[in-house]
Amino acid sequence: MLNDKKILVLGMAKSGYNVAKLLAGKNKIIVTDKGEQREELINELNGLGVTFIKSETGVELLDESFDLVIKNPGIEPKQECVQKAISLNIPVVNEMEVAYHYLPKNAKIIGITGSNGKTTTTTILYNLLKLHGVDVILGGNIGYPLSEVVDKVKENSVLVLEISDHQLYNFVDFKTDYSILTNLCPTHLDFHGNYENYANVKKKIFNHHTNTDVAFINQKNEDSMKITENINSSKVYFNNDENYYSENGIYIDKELILTLDEIKVKGNHNYENILAALVVLKEFSFDKNIIKEYLSKFNGVEHRIEVVDSNSNVDFYNDSKATNPTSTLTALKTMNKPTRLILGGMERSQDFNELNDEINKVICIYAIGEVTDRVYDYAVKNNIDCVKCYNLETAMEQIKNDTNDGEAVLLSPASASWDQYDKFENRGEEFKNLVEKLFD
Repeated sequence: MLNDKKILVLGMAKSGYNVAKLLAGKNKIIVTDKGEQREELINELNGLGVTFIKSETGVELLDESFDLVIKNPGIEPKQECVQKAISLNIPVVNEMEVAYHYLPKNAKIIGITGSNGKTTTTTILYNLLKLHGVDVILGGNIGYPLSEVVDKVKENSVLVLEISDHQLYNFVDFKTDYSILTNLCPTHLDFHGNYENYANVKKKIFNHHTNTDVAFINQKNEDSMKITENINSSKVYFNNDENYYSENGIYIDKELILTLDEIKVKGNHNYENILAALVVLKEFSFDKNIIKEYLSKFNGVEHRIEVVDSNSNVDFYNDSKATNPTSTLTALKTMNKPTRLILGGMERSQDFNELNDEINKVICIYAIGEVTDRVYDYAVKNNIDCVKCYNLETAMEQIKNDTNDGEAVLLSPASASWDQYDKFENRGEEFKNLVEKLFD
């Protein structure tokens, strides 16, 4: 625990706000962010003795008198203030690393990471543990900072935490008891520099493991297998001969748990996420009837191939969470109608050629964001009609003119949203609002 420290919290958002509250009273804390903040939040922090200073980078606030920098996970390592902290030998960590030291020693931590599927896997596992009567708490990258929920954790609680690579990057002491790696593929390379660095950061989900800790690994994913060859964890595999899904259903330890017809959400990606969750669930409690009841009603995660209601004869899918081509490829695999694809966003050197195996389902691409020109070039190369729209509203207005009954419209950008939106959820909400406005 931190006492009598001078701390700079770099970036407000949920994580900065909550970690400042957690540390307030026993430390001198300055929070900085380049954006305007809600007045009531600033007043609350001020009342706790926390100072907020608006600054573009925070670099002018930092000097050798500080003991610690807690940075928002989304701030890149090369950011000016982060680099200054490193030059001054001031430790740079994140909110989750700090909050970890405030947890009861006997609490169990399940950490879920991966390039794709971690939010769905986290959601399914959390809800099933809860339905099985486990004292379980949800947190992490799924929207509940650990510092926000830490006071709810008891001695024998189970924490289910979605953990992103951005959070893993600044881990030092943080350790899970159970770690899930859903899969691994190139993404966030702008943040990490190259795929090798990204993969090594993902490997930190197994930090400090011994053979009493358990790693759950996707045997079907070659890169996941490669980076976990030398970890010290006890290993449990899924997508293998013991734990797998087939056209018949989901199997755990070669036993049929439920058929695919008993699962409401469809698609191989969903079956794989369910499989990962059930393999972990078996370590705690396992009632097939509870599992069947839950999965017969589970609609999937918002912004992940989410069906958007409309009165038109066109199917709309909000897949705003697809921030890399692998996720968009997954979405395209689920499409069974001629599809109009909204593609693009922030430039992160993403390779749209990864979509080639399923791109024949697309009758037109609507290019948006910083990568509009690259998306257009990709479409031309693959003989697919493409409209340069640059933003989502323009794309939807064009789609309104183009779309015919019996088609599908898919927002699956294969790109981060930060060129035009604070987060992918905002992009998805705008899409849903435009569907309601233009097509009802």
